[in-house]
Amino acid sequence: MRKTIVAVPAVVLAVLIGFPGLVPNAGPRLGSLIETFLPWLGLGVPVLLLLALLRRSRIAAIAVVLPVVAWVAVCGGKLAQSTGTPANLTVVQHNLSDENPDPAGTARTLLAPGADLIGVQELLPANVAAYDAVLATRYPHHAVHGTVGLWSRYPIVESRPVDIRPASVHDANWNRALRAVVTTLQGNVAVYVAHLPSLRLSPGGFGSDRRDDSAVRLGAALAGEPLERIILIGDLNGTVEDRGLRPVTDRVSTAEGGFAFSWPARTPVARIDQIMARAIAVRAVWTLDRTGSDHLPIAARLMFLS
Repeated sequence: MRKTIVAVPAVVLAVLIGFPGLVPNAGPRLGSLIETFLPWLGLGVPVLLLLALLRRSRIAAIAVVLPVVAWVAVCGGKLAQSTGTPANLTVVQHNLSDENPDPAGTARTLLAPGADLIGVQELLPANVAAYDAVLATRYPHHAVHGTVGLWSRYPIVESRPVDIRPASVHDANWNRALRAVVTTLQGNVAVYVAHLPSLRLSPGGFGSDRRDDSAVRLGAALAGEPLERIILIGDLNGTVEDRGLRPVTDRVSTAEGGFAFSWPARTPVARIDQIMARAIAVRAVWTLDRTGSDHLPIAARLMFLS
């Protein structure tokens, strides 16, 4: 009995880490919740190891190895990260926060990595001029639709809003995605900037219905994109492991290495801000300095595949 008190939870933890897809997502969306915070399940290992040592159980101690192996297999690759990776483009993503008290200071932080493209969300119309005053010298081209915006070193030859409004949102002015065609040195690229609805964690579960609906609509737009090369810059309110974002992650991908947790800014525990691409490899992703937002900015190096 003493052995199973630790061994059984260790096996369960290993299964959750290695096979989170086994957890059903109906109702409270427990599957998405586990996938969002998957790396943090590893914190259960030292607790189980301590219990095994206290009970002086060799079998229990051996069982604790199982979640360690599962964590390394699933999350270990993210420990490897290099911001010096060769790239054709550097891209920045940031949810500015509509309560940000320092737009100019935030814009200066976004300049730091010398990016080619900067995509932003929660861009208030009243603050567009303040951001552009700082960014315009390096980024003479920009497009804004609703509360999302794109600043670019390269010409933006066209831009338009993209309808990702969930069915439950009836506000006709709800506009949180855009598509732009940017002419880079390697040719035209379709750049999407998007902000999916927020999640709500409550006693009833992981409230992701609106986010998931919006993800389906964004995924459909990406699937129908006529240009081969796509860059998606966005606050997707979910990690790439979250099955609720599968309509998007089936179309575009991101770097394997680097956790780059972006939210919440004070003590980040998950990367819900993403830079993803199709026919372009995202080589590295990392966070930038904190701004007046509740998100950290992230940056990525991208390499054209052909």
